[in-house]
Amino acid sequence: MQKPLVLAALLLASTASQAKSPPAYDVLIRNAEIYDGSGQAPFKGEVAIFEDRIAYVGPKAPESARTEIDAGGKAVSPGFINMLSWATESLIADPRGLSDLKQGVTLEVMGEGTSMGPLSPDMKRLETQRMGDIKYDIAWTSLDEYLSWLTKRGSALNVASFVGAATVREHVLGEGDVDPTPEQLAAMRKLVVEAMQDGALGVGSSLIYAPASYAETPELVALAREAGRCGGIYISHMRSEADRLLEAIDELIAISEQSGAPAEIYHLKQAGKANWAKLEPAIARIEAARAAGHRITADMYTYTAGSTGLDAAMPPWVQAGGVETWIGRLKDPATRAKVIAEMRQEKPDFENLYRHAGAEGTLLVGFKNPAMKSLTGKTLAQVAKARGVSPEDAAIDLVIEDGSRVQVVYFLMSEENVARQTALPWMSFGSDASAQAPEGVFLKSSTHPRAYGNFARLLGKYVREDKTTTLADAVRRLSAFPAQNLGLKDRGMLKAGYYADLVVFDPKTVGDVGTYEQPKQFAVGVSDVFVNGKQALKNGEPTGQLAGQVVRGRGWSGWSDGGCRATAKDWSWAW
Repeated sequence: MQKPLVLAALLLASTASQAKSPPAYDVLIRNAEIYDGSGQAPFKGEVAIFEDRIAYVGPKAPESARTEIDAGGKAVSPGFINMLSWATESLIADPRGLSDLKQGVTLEVMGEGTSMGPLSPDMKRLETQRMGDIKYDIAWTSLDEYLSWLTKRGSALNVASFVGAATVREHVLGEGDVDPTPEQLAAMRKLVVEAMQDGALGVGSSLIYAPASYAETPELVALAREAGRCGGIYISHMRSEADRLLEAIDELIAISEQSGAPAEIYHLKQAGKANWAKLEPAIARIEAARAAGHRITADMYTYTAGSTGLDAAMPPWVQAGGVETWIGRLKDPATRAKVIAEMRQEKPDFENLYRHAGAEGTLLVGFKNPAMKSLTGKTLAQVAKARGVSPEDAAIDLVIEDGSRVQVVYFLMSEENVARQTALPWMSFGSDASAQAPEGVFLKSSTHPRAYGNFARLLGKYVREDKTTTLADAVRRLSAFPAQNLGLKDRGMLKAGYYADLVVFDPKTVGDVGTYEQPKQFAVGVSDVFVNGKQALKNGEPTGQLAGQVVRGRGWSGWSDGGCRATAKDWSWAW
């Protein structure tokens, strides 16, 4: 009798084993120091992923997983949000976005002043004509069509965008220095609403560049009002970050007050030594507005140099009508003389970054014309000396010869001010750069080291070394805080039910490596990155997973509670 009982027991055990339910999770990260994005102190625990969502965050997961990862005591946090990304074209050339992915970025937020839609036929023609190293067919018209096209092709990173105020202006008015009629302004507002219903995060402006600089405050209020009533924000590269910084902050606050939309300052800085003392008054203005109930925030990059074009060295009037018209005017001797005179003015009535950086502090990093690329890495002073001309003449000649604005790095800011800003509780972070790799088409031009190190530099230099802020608060302002500001659903925190965008990094080693001389060096210290539950980075190397999605704002018509309301005040901005 004993033998049959044993066999029966074995049979029952085998049947039970076969009937055992499969693992509840796809991935389980064990032995982690969890920074959940709230800003609270970390805790030791585990994070589980099922499909594209976080299934568990806590001390000990109750179920098993198909794949387990031992974090080895490293930090696990929400994926980082790049609040100012220029990955618009770089993700077309290389969907991996490695320079950001290797820093733990999982969401690229685009749209500083210009956006990849809406485009008119003439805008498409000009965009195609003006392309630099990266060439592509413009297979879209609206902003949503671009974002959807990009992710359907495949992107390792999530993507989102503001609709550009300059893009909307150009769509209706062209590139000239003109004011809209009431009918034209109505058409611009309609384009904003359409973009918001398609999922744009708000309206972005860049007011030192033509044609954006031609927009007056009432025009911007009208566009921001439409964004605000659709649940979006107004975000701006302000009219000045230098001589008229405080006045520019006042304008941004006024636009927010009059439109009802929250507002954010792109890459807050104090450009030029003469303006470094303006940081504390700037902080005071912003905090006074916040205390009065206005939701004003800012973002920054963690370097003392900026990067833009030589158009930021010349007056806006000469640029009216577009790049081709600008270059045509520069070829006229009388116009050239007038431009040089204004470039040399001590207090010009436009944002002249060259005057604050000087020729020695203006580094040439990007040319369109292959014949000009040998000048990459030289300063404007070196080129001027080699050619036997003034720096102003050299700048004009470079624009004419290259047929573009020419990308440069301007050395402008104070290290003390950068460090001070990293501690501000209402500050998030953006690279103001593309997401690239030191290979292929990206080898044709140089870049700013912020493209490879902006976020890692915050965690390495400012958190670990300089201790300007805590790691928990830095993670908050890289994830939950910008997600809250943008009104994103189910993103920005390690929380059950949220999208599984997360990063594993070593707080002891994370940091930037690139320099201005050798910027194309990947950051270190990030080992693993998940985007929508798929592992995009494993042991520091890309997996080839392209699971990025379009992340849409509150106005998206696809949300059950989305759409555009009567006024911006109808939205509850509390998270």
